[in-house]
Amino acid sequence: MAKDILKAGPERPAMRTEKVLSSVERARLRAEQIRNNLGENGLEDGTDRFYIDPDTIPEGWSYEWKRKLVYGQADPAYEVELSRKGWEAVPASRHPEMMPAGKYETIERDGLILMERPKELTDEAKNVELRKARAQVRSKEQQLEHAPEGTMTRDHPNARPSIKKGYAPMQIPSE
Repeated sequence: MAKDILKAGPERPAMRTEKVLSSVERARLRAEQIRNNLGENGLEDGTDRFYIDPDTIPEGWSYEWKRKLVYGQADPAYEVELSRKGWEAVPASRHPEMMPAGKYETIERDGLILMERPKELTDEAKNVELRKARAQVRSKEQQLEHAPEGTMTRDHPNARPSIKKGYAPMQIPSE
């Protein structure tokens, strides 16, 4: 009769076979995961929070950080200008390592948003800016070469401006 009672009773759940980690062991494993995510520099200060690995940018596209907020306020006119020039927000789903999972649609840092557009448009815009900068330099050089009306000419060798172009290290004052 005792055998019948034991068989009729509720079954005992199976014993747990997995090891329960102590708080210290869980902390050590989590610290290891964090170190692996941070890479070589680890917890070291001075890392560039805005660095984007060029290998992660899709071929044919360019990424740039653009202003999203100024003193916590959006600038709709600037957003329209960015859109008109081809800039669109990079979706956070494309680079999940850059934003907390599932919380954000775009990649944002310190009031800036990561945006993309076709690289050929960015290259064209850079060429336009380079042409503008060179035109400004040429304009200033011409201003230096010509004397204002009613003043002596700058034909004499000692009066001619000496314009030199080149790249050299700049001296840093010790004090």
